Amino acid sequence: MGAAGSRLEKALGDQFPEGERYFGLENFGNTCYCNSVLQALYFCVPFREQLLEYYANNKNPGDAEENLLTCLAELFTQISSQKKKTGVIAPKRFVQRVKKQNELFRGYMHQDAHEFLNFLLNELVDILEKESHTAKSSLETSSPFEKIANGPKNAQANGVKKEPLVTWVHKNFQGILTNETRCLRCETVTARDETFLDLSLDIEQNSSITSCLKNFSSTETLNAEDKFFCDKCCSLQEAQKRMKIKKPPHILVIHLKRFKYMEQLGRYKKLSYRVVFPLELKLSNTVEDADSEYSLFAVVVHVGSGPNHGHYVSLVKSHNHWLFFDDENVEMIDESAVQTFFGSAQEYSSNTDHGYILFYESLATNGKS
Repeated sequence: MGAAGSRLEKALGDQFPEGERYFGLENFGNTCYCNSVLQALYFCVPFREQLLEYYANNKNPGDAEENLLTCLAELFTQISSQKKKTGVIAPKRFVQRVKKQNELFRGYMHQDAHEFLNFLLNELVDILEKESHTAKSSLETSSPFEKIANGPKNAQANGVKKEPLVTWVHKNFQGILTNETRCLRCETVTARDETFLDLSLDIEQNSSITSCLKNFSSTETLNAEDKFFCDKCCSLQEAQKRMKIKKPPHILVIHLKRFKYMEQLGRYKKLSYRVVFPLELKLSNTVEDADSEYSLFAVVVHVGSGPNHGHYVSLVKSHNHWLFFDDENVEMIDESAVQTFFGSAQEYSSNTDHGYILFYESLATNGKS
């Protein structure tokens, strides 16, 4: 990477961003799925900043237990505090921890980057929730005076409903979907909210993220054996159902469902469909109907013709430059090169590099990060 690193420094010249680090990550046999996601998360600036802050505040006392969060925070700190601007780092402890924690990632099989991202974010949330719970209970046992002073308030809060803890992972990635079902007999609308850390979208040939999102929120009629039990009518009724985004997240992660199970083949097949993802995205299927605007800052790309083999790389936008991360290698690319990862308009094409996970940051929060 020495040569590639110095090439990158030369290419950026005096435009090399102050304090920024561009490091490739060593691959331990089959860990490109992990490396590509780590690069996307490292360049998710609000997430990185909170993780570095977490590490600074929790420089572990000897007895602190190592977990996925401490390993990730340590890795990001190691990258950001390098003396050199470019180079290669071996995320060995982090990868060992992932394998220890989840047998899914233990073998040398080709792994799925989206499954890994999902596992990682949920694991971080669990650790933060446990830590907060531990801190609260130790606070309660150590300060009886406070308990009395806040007694009535606490009792009221506990009596009503315990609010779920919102961690900084939630603050970055969590959005809320609302599932609306309207009974076609009495017109009553039942709405059920659910949270998400990423959206998985079905894809079609020659489509765009906007059309995939429209399909995601399209109205579906529930009839025949799919009828809906309406509480008001106290019976099964025909109904219309649709999904809308009630609260868009700060960081919108979109997973394109490129791996589809083919009944007739009895296996998964990769869909190389051309799906255009814009650099600037307007979310219009939200409950408030006010457009939320987003800017693309990272893409995890799957390279290969099938689901069980292949490679992952990532494209990242940092300080208005686009970079291409392929394990140890990092190079600058032109913004126009991003469109070469949309997919193929023909079924069989020699280009097998397709956008798989897209990371968008809300422009409303951009200023803050």
